[in-house]
Amino acid sequence: MHVLVHKNEYAPVSLPAVTTTQAAVLFAPCTPLSLLTLSLPPLQPEQVLVKIAYSGVCRTQLLEMQGKKGPDRFLPHTLGHEGSGVVVEIGAGVKKVQPGDHVVLSWIKGGGGEVGATRYESEQGWINSGALSTFMTHTVTCENRVTPIPQAMPLREAALLGCAVPTGAGIVFNSTHINQDSCVAVFGLGGIGLSALMAAGSLKAKTIIGVDISDHKLEQARKMGATHTIQAHVQDVKREISGMTEGRGVDYAIEAVGSREAMETAFSVVRPNGGLCVLAGNVSHGETISIDPFDLIKGKRLIGTWGGETVPERDIRLYTEKFLTGALPLGKLITHESPLEEINAVVQAMDAGEVGRALIKMPPE
Repeated sequence: MHVLVHKNEYAPVSLPAVTTTQAAVLFAPCTPLSLLTLSLPPLQPEQVLVKIAYSGVCRTQLLEMQGKKGPDRFLPHTLGHEGSGVVVEIGAGVKKVQPGDHVVLSWIKGGGGEVGATRYESEQGWINSGALSTFMTHTVTCENRVTPIPQAMPLREAALLGCAVPTGAGIVFNSTHINQDSCVAVFGLGGIGLSALMAAGSLKAKTIIGVDISDHKLEQARKMGATHTIQAHVQDVKREISGMTEGRGVDYAIEAVGSREAMETAFSVVRPNGGLCVLAGNVSHGETISIDPFDLIKGKRLIGTWGGETVPERDIRLYTEKFLTGALPLGKLITHESPLEEINAVVQAMDAGEVGRALIKMPPE
């Protein structure tokens, strides 16, 4: 087995004691994030303090910032639910990790203790935080939101294992039975969609169709294994997929856009008698979709996904092994990398549809 050698700039070091963290904080919907210095609270039992190396930026945070996830009772609060870093300190009862361990941080719960929320002090008052936030240089989280990884795994690519890859690739590996005869359509070619496309490619699916409105994302999809692409703004998606499949429809449709139209179209193009549509995108709070129930009678299937049905201890290890052996080139997913000070610009680029997966790189010291 050939193992790739990767440079890891976060080599094992003696981590200094820290008392504060720099964080991006949301004070009100439809306003830019504010960068604040927060005081780190003492760790409770089963909590872990992590020095963040990289944080992914997910569309969920964009929806929160735009007020599209419904009333927000916890403002002001921190954001971010996907990242990588190094454990600095552990609270009483933590057995899963030790100081110095490299970890993936994820909103997807693994094994270990659960502590629901943290509050940080600042000059502007108390700042709320959930069980995990990653738009900050240091974060207090809990044991079940961290998963140790080998130090051979670069923390840059490891950050993608907190949400984008577990959800997108997890759909392929855990929710479908894609094989070499399968025809797959992926709607939305951001981090989750491209992860799904990459995973389908690793299983040698015969036909992989990428659907998006962004020309550069479609080009990226072709480089990552898409056999066909559809520009949804200028082409009739249903007609194109019907032609590509000789009228049969696809075996699997994976929706990662977060729009009603994309969800309905994805379901419409799966074949009768066993075709499966998996919805991963988030629509705005209160928005619904419409389907013809007769399609269900004809044998089409429609399901949602909760983080790709990921079991962190099992699946993050799998993705790490695939990356280190060259089977899962995660670096191809990353289109933007910026410091924390530029996080609002990154969010704007995501809103404009310019981002595959963006990373916020924290200072190594």
